[in-house]
Amino acid sequence: MSGINRTALAGTGLVVLYTLLISSADAITKFIAKGYSAPQLFAFSGAVVVALSWGGARIKRGAGQSLVTSCPRAMAVRAALTVVGSVAFFQAFRLLPFAEVFVFIGLMPVFSGMLSGAILGEHVRPLAWAALAAGFVGVLCLFPGGLAAVTVGHLVALVACLCGALSLVLARFIGQHESNSLAQVFYPNLALFLTMVLALPFVYRPMPVGDLVWVGAYAAALFAARWVSVVALRLLAAYAVMPLMNLQFVWMVILGAVIFGEVPGGHIYLGVSIVIASGVFLVYDQMQPGGVPMPTWPRLVVFMRRMKSVR
Repeated sequence: MSGINRTALAGTGLVVLYTLLISSADAITKFIAKGYSAPQLFAFSGAVVVALSWGGARIKRGAGQSLVTSCPRAMAVRAALTVVGSVAFFQAFRLLPFAEVFVFIGLMPVFSGMLSGAILGEHVRPLAWAALAAGFVGVLCLFPGGLAAVTVGHLVALVACLCGALSLVLARFIGQHESNSLAQVFYPNLALFLTMVLALPFVYRPMPVGDLVWVGAYAAALFAARWVSVVALRLLAAYAVMPLMNLQFVWMVILGAVIFGEVPGGHIYLGVSIVIASGVFLVYDQMQPGGVPMPTWPRLVVFMRRMKSVR
């Protein structure tokens, strides 16, 4: 087996591992959400991820790795989006069946592709807008009874999806100016930890040792998932990673059925299929040569330029 094939195989294995880790973290979120508030989960887990990131930076200091960022303003906006998005996803998992949330998670790559063209000025073909339209059709499959079936949980999940997509775009923006991956894990989770600690005294409930173990497992799974995704993207092209990440839906269906007794209806599978197809189409479109630049939004471009750091 050639070196290239071994690298691709390793990258594929890491992506599969990532989908299992992140789905497990989501399952723990849904489990904890039944008895506790968001600050109680994120204050503790955020502290663990911050500590792991800091420890990783200390270990890799000799290799030039540190927690210094050259894009503090963009990092601050991404940290704020992480706080809002995390709380929104927490509430979405509390209010919706496990598999339904994936339909919104599956839209994130599509939204990210569109926002990358509009905000970062990256080349996206006009036909790529069809992927976004198809994604919305997939979401509509969640409501066979019409818009009257839309609940607060669906709106919260949409907010979480948009925050996550904007966060991904900012991560790409920051990655264009620095290669410090640990900083992109450290600062958003530091913001999450500090924000949740302020709210914790108002919502705290005593936790038995068993639940503390679950929260620790959530933090470890989340940190491992984000770390594994960074390594996977180094071994495998992004256009190959994104379709593989849709394997997360399989894990979510399995975990939802085994742990929560949730069996998705046929309309959920239809909606997910459309959303996944739209994401795969977007990835395929980005692989094509001679992409047509999408018109950029001047004010957003200026805003992004201003978020570059003062070195």
